[in-house]
Amino acid sequence: MEFFVDQHSIVRKIWGKSDTILFVFAGASAEFALNKAVDWLYFTGRLPADPLGRLFSTVMYARRIVFSPKEAAEKAIDTITHIHKAVEENRGAVIPDWAYRDVLFMLIHYSVASYELLERRLTDAEKDDLYDVFYRMGSRMNLKELPATYSEWLISHDQHLRQDLAVSKYTTDLYKQYRKHLGAVRYFILKQSQKLVCPMIVKRMLKMDSFSWAGPLLFVYKISRKVKMDGVLKAILLPKDYQDQIRALDREPD
Repeated sequence: MEFFVDQHSIVRKIWGKSDTILFVFAGASAEFALNKAVDWLYFTGRLPADPLGRLFSTVMYARRIVFSPKEAAEKAIDTITHIHKAVEENRGAVIPDWAYRDVLFMLIHYSVASYELLERRLTDAEKDDLYDVFYRMGSRMNLKELPATYSEWLISHDQHLRQDLAVSKYTTDLYKQYRKHLGAVRYFILKQSQKLVCPMIVKRMLKMDSFSWAGPLLFVYKISRKVKMDGVLKAILLPKDYQDQIRALDREPD
């Protein structure tokens, strides 16, 4: 059976662990709040009503594509396109192409940043492999102006960050929603975790200082993984509504 992502790809290792995906989620939650196209997510009302669920579903859709057979993955990508087309029709406007690229670029950046934070540095070949997977996702969605290589993407990503991010009323409101849905302690951990994976420009806009309490916590967590106690920490730190889903992330789909 042909898969969208080769079974030996580094992408499967990155997206086959809940730890990595949680940091992807943390970083994306910061960048979503700054994106100039975030009003599109507010248009449906789903993001402010359930910010964790909305962001988690975005990440989970990407994971589903990573582990699906080629035909099923392409259908999932097409479904994403159809959903957004319906939103465009309801609003009577077109989602800008750069906004789609921004989300794709988030998944690329936070895949690399999260894995390197938790595991090890990726090789150039592994970064090329990862970029190829997301490039094919974007191409299937008919996105324009996608960089041809990971090296070219680094330049384009930096340009996107400088052009497409801004602090707005949505930034303030979304962080209020994060705090409301997570509670004070988990919200604090989210913000500290964001410092470890977010690009510098994102941290500057959100006025994050350089020190993160998540650094020492991460050290403790890595030790807990070695003694098989990480499940206990996750149960304490994660919202109950998502604990079963997050535990399931550690079981790679067939």
